[in-house]
Amino acid sequence: MKNQDIHIRDPFVLVHNNTYYMYGTRAKDFGIKVGGVDVYKGTDLENWSEPKSIFDSEKYGLNRQANWAPEVHEYCGKFYMFATFGKENGLRGTYVLVSDSPEGEFKPLTGKAITPYDWECLDGTFYVEDSVPYCVFCHEHTQIFDGTVNYIQLTADLKEAVGEPKTLFAASSFLNREGNESCHNVTDGPFMYRLKNEKLIMIWSTVNGKYFQCVCTSDNGKISGSWKHLPNLFDDNGGHGMIFKGLDGKLRLTLHCPNNQPDERPAFFEIKETDTSLEIV
Repeated sequence: MKNQDIHIRDPFVLVHNNTYYMYGTRAKDFGIKVGGVDVYKGTDLENWSEPKSIFDSEKYGLNRQANWAPEVHEYCGKFYMFATFGKENGLRGTYVLVSDSPEGEFKPLTGKAITPYDWECLDGTFYVEDSVPYCVFCHEHTQIFDGTVNYIQLTADLKEAVGEPKTLFAASSFLNREGNESCHNVTDGPFMYRLKNEKLIMIWSTVNGKYFQCVCTSDNGKISGSWKHLPNLFDDNGGHGMIFKGLDGKLRLTLHCPNNQPDERPAFFEIKETDTSLEIV
C-alpha cells in the first residue's frame, strides 16, 4: 500500500528492528465505533503492508464511541499503547494497553482510563522525565470550551495515575481569544520531544479557520516549566503530528493531511532542529 491508499488520522510511527510500524485512527466515520486499531509495516515510509488488526475494541468493551489516536511506545521491555476510547460514563479518556510485540495483540493494562474519570479527555501521549513516567493529554474543549494540555504522573508499571493532573496551558494562550459556549478553543495531539541542547519541545494542534501544527517550549527544560508558544511547524490544514528518527538517521515529522473527511492521509516531512525549535527542511 502507498500512503495515498491509507485512510487514517493521527499517524504514529514506532521504529523497531529496522522496521517502521505505523498506527493511526481508522478514519471512517471519524473513528467512531470503528472496532479497534491496525498497524502497517514498512521500511521506506512510502510502501506499506496491508493493515493488521492489533486491538479489537469490541472484544474488550471499548467500542462505545471513540477509537482514537493510538501511539505505541517501547518501555521496560514491553510495548505500551496509549489510545482514546469512550468510557462507561459517556465521556472519553486515554487508556493504556500492552503487548509483547509492536504487532500485538494489545490488551488493556487495566479496565479503566488513566485520565480523570469525570473529565472528557483525549490524545494521551507517553513521556518520561528523570525516570518518572507521565501521561500528557488534552482536556477537551467539548467539556470546558477552552481546551487545555495537561499532564499527570503515572506509577512505574503505568497502571495508575499518581496525584492530580496539572495544566500546562489553555488553547486561549495561543489563540488569544476566550473560550466559551459559542467559541470553542481546541487542544489536540500533544507530543513531547527533547532537542539535542536539552530544550524540551511539545508539538500540538489546534483549529483557527483550519487545522495546524503548533510548537511550544518549556522555559526550564522540564514538563513543570512555563510553556512559551513558538512559530507553527505546519499550517496547511494538517496536524496531530509526532516526531521520529528514520532508518536513514534523518529526523521526520508525520501528521495527517488534509484534515477534511474522507481525504485524510499520512504525510511525512524531513525536519531539522534549530537552537530553540524545529523546522521543516
